[in-house]
Amino acid sequence: MRSVVCGVGGYLPERIVTNDELAKTVDTSDEWIQQRTGIRERRVAAKDETTVDLAHKAAEAALSNAGMTAQDIDLIIIATTTPDLTFPAAATLLQNRMGIHHGIALDIQAVCSGFVYGVATADSYLKNNLGTCALVIGAETFSRILDWQDRTTCVLFGDGAGAMVLKAVPEAEAEGRGVLANRLRADGEHWDKLYVDGGPSTTGTAGYVRMQGREVFRHAVGMISDVVEGAFADSGFTVDDLDWFVPHQANRRIIDGVGKKLNLPAEKVVVTVDRHANTSAASVPLALSEAVGDGRIKRGDLVMLEAMGGGFTWGASLIRW
Repeated sequence: MRSVVCGVGGYLPERIVTNDELAKTVDTSDEWIQQRTGIRERRVAAKDETTVDLAHKAAEAALSNAGMTAQDIDLIIIATTTPDLTFPAAATLLQNRMGIHHGIALDIQAVCSGFVYGVATADSYLKNNLGTCALVIGAETFSRILDWQDRTTCVLFGDGAGAMVLKAVPEAEAEGRGVLANRLRADGEHWDKLYVDGGPSTTGTAGYVRMQGREVFRHAVGMISDVVEGAFADSGFTVDDLDWFVPHQANRRIIDGVGKKLNLPAEKVVVTVDRHANTSAASVPLALSEAVGDGRIKRGDLVMLEAMGGGFTWGASLIRW
């Protein structure tokens, strides 16, 4: 079986927070933020808007793009660091909201790598007959766990959701399309370089994001390049065969650094970080949604996804569109 992409979709909250607006409350500036991150603005969810709300809108957009309905779905995976409740899983809340009462629903917590982990998990489930059609979603309300007085973190993140529909198709009928290779990694030794200082079992609160920015940057390019090159090795393709590179939208300097290390032409790299900042697990599917929507990514294209997040976790997926 092959896990073939049938549709993608994304959703961003209405409220836009520019760098200039942030500069009114913390010691920063538009020039400082853009120079170090490439970010111009980010979206922030309304007070009554939850992660499941964002996920629902992205899911509907992906199903519409796929020409499917909710009843076609029997596997829902939501990658999120900011679920509505400690439990049950956001995926079960979404499942109920969409009127689906069959199949599997679960959350994945791999922070910014969550969507890539979700794609790999759905691919494995579908290939092992644990589902026939999957909805994989990255959704975050990261604004809820930011210390808005900490200029080293609050300028980096935003809210949003992106979704992908994957369908199990016999390989003989897939025409070469589908998920071709996945590489996932984690190393908990680096947990304190990017983490949240709270949780149900420790402080009893959600906590705030804390980050050693230089340390994250120092590890990012090498780790990301490693899994990307591994996915190429597993599939038999090379960087020269690639049509599009869709990286985690964390920092423009990291994106450019990985591109240079892989010898990727800049015109093959999808970049959206300037307009929605780092939306954690939502960033890759949001970038995918934009590139598919504007016609850049087309059927038959070879597309590489990659991400790295707190933990550290990191991973890559190679997909024939």
